[in-house]
Amino acid sequence: MLNLSSLFFTTVDDESCMHNQLDLTPDQRTWIASARTDVRNCLRTGVPSFLRASGYTEAAPQPRFFTQGSWAYKTLNSPAQHPQQADIDDGCYLPLSFVSQTKRPSIAATVFFAAAEKALKPLIDERGWTLVTDKPTCIRIVIASYAHIDIPLYAIPDEEFETLSKASMERYGFDSLTDAVNKAERDAWTALPADRVLLAHRECNWMSSDPRPVKEWFVGEVEAKGEQFRRVVRYLKAFRDWRWPSGGPASILLMAASAPLFEKRERRDDLALLDVVAALPARLRAGVNNPVDESESFTERLGKSGVEEAARSFEELEKVLRGATDAGSPSQACIWMQGEFGPRFPNEPDRVKVASVAATIAAAPATPGPSELVGRTKAG
Repeated sequence: MLNLSSLFFTTVDDESCMHNQLDLTPDQRTWIASARTDVRNCLRTGVPSFLRASGYTEAAPQPRFFTQGSWAYKTLNSPAQHPQQADIDDGCYLPLSFVSQTKRPSIAATVFFAAAEKALKPLIDERGWTLVTDKPTCIRIVIASYAHIDIPLYAIPDEEFETLSKASMERYGFDSLTDAVNKAERDAWTALPADRVLLAHRECNWMSSDPRPVKEWFVGEVEAKGEQFRRVVRYLKAFRDWRWPSGGPASILLMAASAPLFEKRERRDDLALLDVVAALPARLRAGVNNPVDESESFTERLGKSGVEEAARSFEELEKVLRGATDAGSPSQACIWMQGEFGPRFPNEPDRVKVASVAATIAAAPATPGPSELVGRTKAG
């Protein structure tokens, strides 16, 4: 059996691996972080100014922010091909009592979007960026050919807004929105939950949406399973991005589907990925729900045909990955892997090792055997 693991991940400084190739460059990360800071500064000053001009009599607070999504998860991959872009989510928050000064929530949501977009316009014009306003749950700013910043707008309970700090926000960082949607329009603020984080929506006005439980779930999964699990999620996303130039299964779906399938393989990222990919089609076809809200289906968002397409694609990936690890030729194995992941997978067959049966068994997860004190039983 071939050991391809070092081409997936290595800690040797002068050796390439796909994991490192998935990262944005340091210059790109610096540019994104600088752009995010400029966007925040515009919103801090521009949103209160616009709200005061719109007739809000109480002192308009400066919005508060924190980065959520894959940047915070440390699962962000660089784009694999056009037209993909790295997606940076930066939530913008105002206290619930302030945005509820209007008599109708629909007005408040509209005002919030208008205030943010007006505040950002001078910066966007100056930098030559592109403002996208057709996303129902956020404002999008395309800051480079390889990246955009999405700004979801939230109303948060006053107590949480007041105690919000950079440390706590980074600790709680968000992922993609949980979309716990109530599609009926709310005509009165009394109908809205006062203890929830609310997301402004261009069409549904406001929806209850607090993605922190999902974030905490993912952090807990990484803590329990180790960093290899986070890497496997990134490999799955890398395959998706090479297989689908646009669309495909969402990152949150891949995370939720793979978590119960993952088992640690000591120094064998190739086998850890193979374990997940082998079981993933059946799990997708069976349906995958939000791990912190079983009433919400992630596979329903993808649709029946989308789920079947994804399942078949991962079945093909399993065949190729299994064939590569069983291949007699390291060169052929690298060619097959580049067919599934693109040129970011290194074509360096000289670094592929031949693994003995004993080494492969040693890398396998431990399987508990029957207790010596309790005899086996047979179900009737």
